[in-house]
Amino acid sequence: MQTKVNKQEAICHFINGEFVGSASGKMFDTYNPVTGEVYAQVHEAGREEVDAAVRAASDALKGVWGEMPLEKRLALLYKLADGINARFDDFLQAECLDTGKPYSLASHIDIPRGAANFKVFADVIKNVATESFMLETPDGAGALNYALRVPKGVVAVISPWNLPLLLMTWKVGPALACGNTVVVKPSEETPATTTLLGEVMNEVGILPGVFNVIHGFGPDSAGEFLTQHKDIDAITFTGETATGTAIMREAAVGMRDVSFELGGKNAGLVFADCDMDKAIEGTMRSAFANCGQVCLGTERVYVERSIFDEFVSRLKTEAEKLKPGLPENKDTNFGPMVSIQQRDKVISYYEKAQQEGATIVTGGGIPEMPEEFSKGFWIEPTIWTDLPESSAVIQEEIFGPCCHIQPFDSEEEAIRMANDTDYGLATAIWTENTTRAHRVAAKIEVGIAWVNCWFLRDLRTPFGGSKQSGIGREGGVHSLEFYTEMRNVCVKL
Repeated sequence: MQTKVNKQEAICHFINGEFVGSASGKMFDTYNPVTGEVYAQVHEAGREEVDAAVRAASDALKGVWGEMPLEKRLALLYKLADGINARFDDFLQAECLDTGKPYSLASHIDIPRGAANFKVFADVIKNVATESFMLETPDGAGALNYALRVPKGVVAVISPWNLPLLLMTWKVGPALACGNTVVVKPSEETPATTTLLGEVMNEVGILPGVFNVIHGFGPDSAGEFLTQHKDIDAITFTGETATGTAIMREAAVGMRDVSFELGGKNAGLVFADCDMDKAIEGTMRSAFANCGQVCLGTERVYVERSIFDEFVSRLKTEAEKLKPGLPENKDTNFGPMVSIQQRDKVISYYEKAQQEGATIVTGGGIPEMPEEFSKGFWIEPTIWTDLPESSAVIQEEIFGPCCHIQPFDSEEEAIRMANDTDYGLATAIWTENTTRAHRVAAKIEVGIAWVNCWFLRDLRTPFGGSKQSGIGREGGVHSLEFYTEMRNVCVKL
């Protein structure tokens, strides 16, 4: 099986239960971000492979998978979650080789939560009721109306590189639980764990064609061919807003449904009555976890003026304690950027901040690393102050380990600055005043507002973005609203 992650092995597509290469022979390199070295080549899908994957998904939907009783389907998803956990170390190695993130992070979040998504959504679909109504009719006999929840069809899943397994199964889990079939295009930067999941699909008895994986890029490659395919019934995507816009144009042809989680420029609001220890710990994670490559991360921090200097000083101290290194080392808690292109993008913002007159509190460049890591995609955790709100660094999503800290004098000013963005994904509010917490959370224009915490998720709750941060909601019954169609049956009595 050609899915292991040893150096120079080819990573194949997974179509109709088999690992296959590309008919064209086209391949591309995938890199270990820690060292900057190529660790494998990946087959690039053309229209032929995309068509084969969609056809396999369509055939499975019309065949045994589409007729399978709910309890049997959900039992397979439970086995699938157990199968991922049984190969926990394989998934951990693959995920960290692709992303460079520390084992301590991936073993706590990416792999266990990625597996849990299959059980969570199996439980959701099993326990969510539909609706029924009795209708009075002129003859007095009446009519019964009841709703059926049916699969949407073949779903295209386009998943990102920052949490490859977790965010892919966040979509595949509910899609399969609802009886759909999927064609997944993982990011070209992180192909390994999605491909590895194909092995587990076969091991636990998921039918061929239910889960398919194609590799490649966006324009004039696998992504574009997939979103243009006439037999795709719905498209779900997590990634940049510009890419979401392009996908939405393609989805308009044929009126396919879309679910998007897009970019963010999230604000943290720190009030003088906060628990400072909590606020520092939470902001450290929200700004620097996963090297800042988290859509929910905090890139703008607004701090009440009376505690501004203390907050900046303490955050600087903690940021300078971050330890880059080999992912498997227990004391490593800071990894590299996922690619040289992403590092170059973030460095360009570091340069813009300097040009615009920022005070660099810490960081601002590329760290000196030991020789074995010198070609890796490393970057310094960075904190700025003293930029105007019009600065590109404050207005544009960077997606790196950095934040700008700005003082405020009133609650109204903090809310105004937090909302002064085209995005609306998340916010974190730090205050021990319960009344203020509720008041401010209701006024921030985002999909999720955390109070005295960050990244704490109840998977039953609605998750998604406002404004240019997305369309639709995922989580619990809200995922079912995208992955199923409601069909009404009216029976005249």
